Amino acid sequence: MTCQSLVLTRKRNVLFVRSFTILVLIWIVMKPEVCFSSVLSSLKALHLQGYITFENNEFASQDFGNQIHSHPLAVVHPKSVTDISEIVTHVWQMGPASELTVAARGHGHSLQGQAQARGGVIINMESLPQDQEMQVYYRGVQFPYVDVSAGELWINILHETLKYGLAPKSWTDYLHLTVGGTLSNAGISGQAFRHGPQISNVRQLEVVTGKGEVLICSQEQNADLFHAVLGGLGQFGIITRARISLERAPKMVKWIRVLYSDFSTFARDQERLISASKTFDYIEGLVIKNKTGLLNSWRTSFDPQDPVQASHFVSDGRTFYCLELTKNLYPEKFDTVNQEIEDLLSQLSYIPSTLFMSEVPYIDFLDRVHASELILRSKGLWDLPHPWLNLLVPKSKIQHFANEVFGNILSDTNNGPVLVYPIHKSKVDNRTSFVCPDEDIIYLVAFLSHANPSSNGTDSLQHVLTQNKRILDFCEVSHLGVKQYLPHYTTQEQWRTHFGPKWEVFVQRKSVYDPLAMLAPGQNIFQKAVSVS
Repeated sequence: MTCQSLVLTRKRNVLFVRSFTILVLIWIVMKPEVCFSSVLSSLKALHLQGYITFENNEFASQDFGNQIHSHPLAVVHPKSVTDISEIVTHVWQMGPASELTVAARGHGHSLQGQAQARGGVIINMESLPQDQEMQVYYRGVQFPYVDVSAGELWINILHETLKYGLAPKSWTDYLHLTVGGTLSNAGISGQAFRHGPQISNVRQLEVVTGKGEVLICSQEQNADLFHAVLGGLGQFGIITRARISLERAPKMVKWIRVLYSDFSTFARDQERLISASKTFDYIEGLVIKNKTGLLNSWRTSFDPQDPVQASHFVSDGRTFYCLELTKNLYPEKFDTVNQEIEDLLSQLSYIPSTLFMSEVPYIDFLDRVHASELILRSKGLWDLPHPWLNLLVPKSKIQHFANEVFGNILSDTNNGPVLVYPIHKSKVDNRTSFVCPDEDIIYLVAFLSHANPSSNGTDSLQHVLTQNKRILDFCEVSHLGVKQYLPHYTTQEQWRTHFGPKWEVFVQRKSVYDPLAMLAPGQNIFQKAVSVS
């Protein structure tokens, strides 16, 4: 071969290599676009009773916490469980070659983006109730119950069941939440000491698993899935329908507030009340620090039992502990209920001048937070960031916790309430995915802060986040055995620590019911396994 031919051959080889490289680069650049276009086309081709939106979905990238904003690719507005099954099945059948994930969104009250799915599919669960009416069963059954869509709000369930003189047994303090949302966590409030959290009052569920299967589950049928999804943070399936236990509902309640200046006395009285056979029907506690005119603010809703002594009470700059109680009023007990309340209060060691009492409709008491919401909305203060911190503290450590956190770390309670009250661990089924400390009595401690707009230029959100970190660091360093409620972690190792002995079961259930790890990606527990082809 001549030198000229050799040079020409080399030039051709160089040109071929360059052309091939350019083609590969073009393919690498265009492949995501091709895949993206293919995914969009496949979603648009689905035949649903509802519909899918690909634009104007900003609402699905926001939540009550207002700190994390992840924009989805699409939002499904289902009209039946078949729609949800179809979309999940579709993503499941795409297999690990697709990065698509799916998250169910209720009323948007997650705190850390748990119901969001960046670049994934959001299922708007509130679309469901339009085609799935509530059914209350009370005749011919031993124990009454209501069948409801998982996208239904608890406040709507209350309105419907009260028509029959009935109501769910266990609540959250805020009722404008969806059934599926609270059952995926636990649903804890002041009735939990008696009835357990909401997950302890479910008789049956309808669930769409991560494979798109629609399964009915209960204690007797598909029991492992039933226990998995209760408190399961959306990891094993999407709850689409629930059967909730009901009880007789009062029309009115006695609503009582008293104050303590000593935490140990306050805790002892709470523990006595939740363990007594005859007690109140609702028991919660609050920490109140550096609040002025405290009792005066109560007078709009409560009557002081000793107006003269109450008028001399000074709260400025001090730390108090409020015990909030209710007693249900039934017609057959009108003659004796006041004496019962008096007998119960006589066993407590609260500050006598701080006894305030009111008689209100049952629905007004349960929906009391909504009244505050309307006021905050009118002032433009409802949509602020809410860096909440919810903890479950073992009884044996609660005094140590209170001394440091309420005594030193917490500066005031002006940015939102701080709740603290005990429940019995025996009221929680250990077979569920819900995690709590391993002691007979555990305390829920909830720092329900909002980040106020600051007039002096300080970063209110950062202040609350720093305070939360100090609390968590103290718990870890002091080995208090605290567990987070409505947990948020950024690494799987942290989740492993959170679940402790339950972790292996949690992982095993994930592999059975959502083997691609495509559900509820916003929890950051598992990453979807994506193959590279």
